[in-house]
Amino acid sequence: MLKSTKKTSRIYLDCASSALSISSNPGAIHELGVKEKNKLENARMTIANILNAHNNEIIFTSGATESNNLVILGLVQNLRQYFKLPHIVTTNIEHASVLEVCKHLEKTKQAEVTFVKVEESGIVNPEKIKKSLKKNTILVSVMYANNEIGTIQPIQKIAKEIRHWNKNRKKVFVPVFFHTDATQAVNYLPVSIPQLGVDMMSFNSAKIYGPKGVGVLYVKKNTPISPIMFGGDQEFGLRPGTENVVLAVGFAKALEITEKIKDEEVKRLTKLQNYFLDKIFKNTTNSAIAKSLVILNGDRENRLPNNINITIPNIPSDLLVIELSAKGIMTSSKSACKAGDGKASYVIKAINQNIKETDGSIRFSLGRQTTKSDIDYTIKSLSEILTKLKKWYT
Repeated sequence: MLKSTKKTSRIYLDCASSALSISSNPGAIHELGVKEKNKLENARMTIANILNAHNNEIIFTSGATESNNLVILGLVQNLRQYFKLPHIVTTNIEHASVLEVCKHLEKTKQAEVTFVKVEESGIVNPEKIKKSLKKNTILVSVMYANNEIGTIQPIQKIAKEIRHWNKNRKKVFVPVFFHTDATQAVNYLPVSIPQLGVDMMSFNSAKIYGPKGVGVLYVKKNTPISPIMFGGDQEFGLRPGTENVVLAVGFAKALEITEKIKDEEVKRLTKLQNYFLDKIFKNTTNSAIAKSLVILNGDRENRLPNNINITIPNIPSDLLVIELSAKGIMTSSKSACKAGDGKASYVIKAINQNIKETDGSIRFSLGRQTTKSDIDYTIKSLSEILTKLKKWYT
């Protein structure tokens, strides 16, 4: 009688595809590969459902920076066949991953770019966006909420202006597409695509307490984006490379949790934010802060509930960050992508023309771990720091 040669344990002979450590390659057609593919697609479906989008409109990337690059470069690359010089409209306070790409395209004469100036409130006027549109405009990119000053942009109103423009365009068969970088907004604002009216949206996992190194780009069906990297057909041909299933699953779970607690967290942080601001601007007994002529950067009402960004005249930003760090308080002076360059924030300069390089701007961004006692200690520490520094910087 012949004995069965079937083994009870698997023999993995696909190490060229993916070394068998945590998981197999989701592109493989064997049993382990199919299981990984199912995990990836379930994560994609979870994110799509939350955004009220279709599964094939969700593209996994390494983060929002890559997503923003893919939107701008991919759209320009595809539509240059119709326009000698495609036109892009954006604002002067976008994240560097939008601004620097646009500047590169402008410098290399691959696109024409209009950088619309925001108001002193840090919010762009939709009318200015409308007036910037031209016959060769292919893209408007306006972030949902600013990463430094937390101001919330009127995305729905801008979307309405673009729809109206597209409807009334004549003899032009390429519409204006609308993209928003929603990286900072996802924790606190609605993210339903039909409600926002955008064609493309970027965000990442790290900002919603998920794993670092994974992002998402929502791309509306039939939006003409070309890949900017080559070597594989993953992510519907837009983003080659083996997908990181573990990160994608973690991202989807983080987004689920975010949506579940969003309303309560917004209420909680709004109270803490108001408490923080009142301590700074209404506490007249706190002489060190009161005498420092502190300025709130950005609109008081139309801002994310976790953001407090202030300018303290005549005291350098980096010094304030270091002094606060010495007391166990971690803050930043601007976007982490631009930290340490020794220059004043371009976002603060955009809304305050009188800002000097010696004026310090600090971003306090609250989170799920922030308590009232944390704020009390921060205010106390800031007062002590200003009392000390004013001996040398007044």
